Amino acid sequence: MASEESPLLVPAAHEAIYNRFAPHQKRWILFHVSFVGLLAMFVQVTFVPSIHQIAKDLDLTDAVVSLAFSISILADAIGALVWSTYSSFYGSRAIYLWGMPFLCVGSCGVALSASLQSLLFWRFVQTFGCAGALSLGTGVIGHIYKLEERGTAMGVFFSITLIGYAVAPFLGGTATRHWSWRNLHYSVGAWGLLEMLFIYLSFPETSHPGTLGIDKLPSRRSIHITWINPLSSLWLLRSPNLFAVMLASALMVNTVYILVVPVAHTIGIRYGITNEAIIGAFFLPNGLGSFTGTLIAGRLSDTVVRRWREKRKGMWCPEDRLRAAWIGGLFIVPLSIGASGLITTYIGGPVGLTLNILCLYANGVGVDSVLNPISSYNVDVVHSRSAEATAACMASRLLILSATTALIIPSIEHIGVSWTNIIAAVFAVIGQGIIFLTIRYGDRMRASIDVGFSTMENN
Repeated sequence: MASEESPLLVPAAHEAIYNRFAPHQKRWILFHVSFVGLLAMFVQVTFVPSIHQIAKDLDLTDAVVSLAFSISILADAIGALVWSTYSSFYGSRAIYLWGMPFLCVGSCGVALSASLQSLLFWRFVQTFGCAGALSLGTGVIGHIYKLEERGTAMGVFFSITLIGYAVAPFLGGTATRHWSWRNLHYSVGAWGLLEMLFIYLSFPETSHPGTLGIDKLPSRRSIHITWINPLSSLWLLRSPNLFAVMLASALMVNTVYILVVPVAHTIGIRYGITNEAIIGAFFLPNGLGSFTGTLIAGRLSDTVVRRWREKRKGMWCPEDRLRAAWIGGLFIVPLSIGASGLITTYIGGPVGLTLNILCLYANGVGVDSVLNPISSYNVDVVHSRSAEATAACMASRLLILSATTALIIPSIEHIGVSWTNIIAAVFAVIGQGIIFLTIRYGDRMRASIDVGFSTMENN
């Protein structure tokens, strides 16, 4: 079990693990995993602005077709658990190569869909194939970057990934309007095939030597298939620390969903906007805010770790990294979503629309200035199972959000957009309170249940 404070002195052999790859090789690996994350984000959010056109082509209602979005959230949660669990046994490179064929075949299946059943099935397969992108990416970063460099690398990773969140809805809406939603998904499948080729040719295995499950087998066949319980990662959440930051992150991300999922029913109706491409463009300011927030928070969290180690005279406390989340979690997130609800309700015309765009941007900055330190903390505190910890956090968060997403539009219809947003702001403040308690009592929480926490010597 890791104590609250671990000595700064690290064995030279452990330091050498992070010198296996030259700086340019690390940048190339970071580029690879970031663009796989970018592809996964495209798969997730390009679907939203095409819902109306898909419903029209398949003679269905928008509400029925939107089930495919809920299915994709479920597939994302399941896939993250499956791929991350198996990556601890086979390695990240192998799992990337196994996942991409699911994405490619699923994308073609979505493009060929002629019924709701076919659409839902292939949408699940498509999203399942790329569901490991974020958890595997954070695991790879943990393999190649030292503790004090990790937050900055995470910032680069998430910023590139979030470019997809920013531009994909607009591109998806534009492609749907001027090209076709079917061709859009064929293109996604081709992109997946290209990524698989790049990974096969130039992506090395990054896991620390001798740590993979398959490396520990006394003997193995040329093709060795092992059953691993994909739900085993969730058992990590019995740790109060990991459960607390998962819940806090869910309450923060919930504000994003409340702003962008019903945007056609809130900002669109309030300001008379019906064009799919323009509706999709409203993801852009939030995505740009996320891009900004994660870059700033990544570097800031590394700085916070270094400064607190200096204050502690060379001792390391994992929860120090979470101190970088304060401004975003306590001020920017709750104020941005609360203000958006009030602006949409009471301020019309170009002024109201402009203020809403600023709120979308600020919300992106705030949410990702919280998520980045939490993601890096998951890697820091359970370094040997970082991909699994990230996946467990992500999957649980997605399951919570899949339930709350279903309540967004009914809540807006019954109590209005302003009260819906204010309630979400209150929950965001509660989330920041949970982070504060984790910082304050992190050592006692880790001592209560040990899930194999890292120390400075093995981080």
